[in-house]
Amino acid sequence: MAKLVIKQTGSPIRREDSQRATLKGLGLNRLNRVRELEDTPSVRGMIAKVAHMVTIVEERA
Repeated sequence: MAKLVIKQTGSPIRREDSQRATLKGLGLNRLNRVRELEDTPSVRGMIAKVAHMVTIVEERA
């Protein structure tokens, strides 16, 4: 299955608790942290919810 490399670029300070929890669920909790995750619909949905705080760095096959 494909992989996504995502990087946290925004701070969760003054954000809703649900957005903080989503970042934590993605394994991101500090600026510039990078994670490699499976490309699943649930992960894509989580990324869409916090799209203003993360960027997709790379998509691996």
